[in-house]
Amino acid sequence: MIRRKKMIRDIALICLAAMSVLGLTSCAGRPDPNQNVIITEEKEVRLVNLFSPMEKTDPDAENVARSAADTTIAIAEEKLGVTVAYRTYTAEDYQDKTYDDVSLDRARSNMDDLYLLNPDTIRKLGSEGVLMDLSGLDCVKNLRDVVKTANTVDGKLVAIPQEVVVYGLFINMDIFNEYNLELPETPEEFLECCRVLKENGIETPVGANRWWLETFVFAQAYADLYNGGNTEEEIAALNSGAARYSDYMRPGFEFLQEMIDCGYIDAEKAYISEAIEGEGTDFLTGKIPVVMAYWGAANTETAYGNTDFELQVIGFPSSRGQMPVMSMTGFAVGAEAEHAEDAMMTLDAILSDEALQAYTEINKVISPSRNVEVECVPALKPLNDRVGEGVFVLGCNAGMKVEQWGNTCLIVRELLNGATVDDCMAAFDRLQEEALDSYK
Repeated sequence: MIRRKKMIRDIALICLAAMSVLGLTSCAGRPDPNQNVIITEEKEVRLVNLFSPMEKTDPDAENVARSAADTTIAIAEEKLGVTVAYRTYTAEDYQDKTYDDVSLDRARSNMDDLYLLNPDTIRKLGSEGVLMDLSGLDCVKNLRDVVKTANTVDGKLVAIPQEVVVYGLFINMDIFNEYNLELPETPEEFLECCRVLKENGIETPVGANRWWLETFVFAQAYADLYNGGNTEEEIAALNSGAARYSDYMRPGFEFLQEMIDCGYIDAEKAYISEAIEGEGTDFLTGKIPVVMAYWGAANTETAYGNTDFELQVIGFPSSRGQMPVMSMTGFAVGAEAEHAEDAMMTLDAILSDEALQAYTEINKVISPSRNVEVECVPALKPLNDRVGEGVFVLGCNAGMKVEQWGNTCLIVRELLNGATVDDCMAAFDRLQEEALDSYK
């Protein structure tokens, strides 16, 4: 198993949005040659420091199109008269430290005002009381319930994202239509599709990589938890130890084991393959008919935005039908931030419906605001419809004491490497016991 630090660093760099820097400005009066005294006019610069994961661009560049995130920063700066200064992470600067490690250190030391954080870091810092409660911001009243659920720790909303990342199954409909296959709703229907495809000469029906097979697990594990009307109660039971994560996870791992045993996925290849790089070419050339990926991969000019076949993106099979799997990063404000008031106002502006509309139109993603809709490509309509109906599961939830996305990914990789389902369930039990002990 690769080291957890490298895994989390890679996850951070895949899931987090790129940002650019805005230069600091100041002005001072110049001496009047007609005067015998020098009059200095000072203007206060209201500064907000943001720690983010990516390299900054040339602060002196002019007439360069800003990224979606930078556009929202510009809206906040103009509206509030603040200047947002980017403090950025690079692996070279921090050597073996992951972005999460550095974020934890900086937030605990009050080094910045705003932070862009991964779910596990949000959970840790939120439980330590290091992050502001954002529930009083005006933008919160417009947030989707899923966003608040995923970023609430000990009753406090401690982070808010600019987008909700949704994962689904990408289907080559030309191949499915050739063999008269309906889009699967349940695990049993999905396995039957794989059986038919394999019997008709498709050696490996599902293209997989070392990151995203856990999406199958989440869909089956948490379909009822997030859609059965008892979400808070079930999470409370998991956090107290009255319920076990392994009981939720077992059906999904048994499903993956069956796929491995039947040859529907190539476990050896998946274990070493990077996302999209490992399976993308085979999917685009029609060698494999099914892959898993995130929403943005279906957009024009991205991984699967220009296929030569009819593409459909659906949710993962579950007992409640096709199930989208969501993850998200989040902006947070340090509880002891030097410029806390301006940071809170800046975040409120960045996450206003006006700013999120601009962000969504540029990135074509699902907004955290229920008032901001995305005009998705036709291939994404089935996935978008389910999200619109409020049907989904979370692959990350800061309110759970056991981090979900990274840990499940690592344990799925153990299954790919030959571990039994029972071994994997024992790993979840250990994680839960460790988490419960750390909260005592």
